[in-house]
Amino acid sequence: MAILEICAGSVESAIAARDGGAARIELCAALEIGGTTPSAGLIAEVRKIEGIVLNVIIRPRGGDFLHNEHEAACMEQDIRTCRQLGADGVVIGALTAEGDIDTALCKRLIDAADGMSITFHRAFDMCRDPKRALEELIAIGCDRVLTSGQAATAEAGLPLLKELVQQAAGRISIMPGCGVNSGNAARILQATGAVEIHASARKSVGSGMLFRHSGVSMGTPGSDEYERKETDVDEVKLIVRSIS
Repeated sequence: MAILEICAGSVESAIAARDGGAARIELCAALEIGGTTPSAGLIAEVRKIEGIVLNVIIRPRGGDFLHNEHEAACMEQDIRTCRQLGADGVVIGALTAEGDIDTALCKRLIDAADGMSITFHRAFDMCRDPKRALEELIAIGCDRVLTSGQAATAEAGLPLLKELVQQAAGRISIMPGCGVNSGNAARILQATGAVEIHASARKSVGSGMLFRHSGVSMGTPGSDEYERKETDVDEVKLIVRSIS
């Protein structure tokens, strides 16, 4: 059976992922911009949930993956915090200005993790030479790579994903992600030979607020402040069933 990882942004989503049968979660804040490091409080609360592996994304901001020394120091401290709070792994990523893996910074982050599981996130999809990058990630000790095959979705990236799985030859896990759902997860795994897959499996959830002040947005102008995205336990179950 393949391993399903769900990206979750709340305690409720983490519980839904576990109850749906996912083996692991990637805990993130700000999923609408691809995920940033969640708060220590959220990590601590999710760690109380039994029966699920907890990986935490380490990303200080949205945007590109070229990080300065201040951001590098923040990431090192966040990783140490994750370790202290009992996370099983961290999800890292950094590139040079030329589009290569920033191996020097990644080594620093791996050292800070001190034996925790290491996933390299979708910064991989923005690098200029994915096959060279894969060898570099293997050499520095990453355990897996989350990737869409450098395409808009994992389905669109199937050819490169298959090549990466073959190149990896068991030395590192290639985990397809982006646009994965119950209708395509099994096909993606079969087409690529991957044994892990990543999905969001989210649905819209309405607010419990009775009083609503319309016309004001806290973020993107015009966004709905009374609706949010949470993991859908039923969709998780369907994905698990499809890949079992």
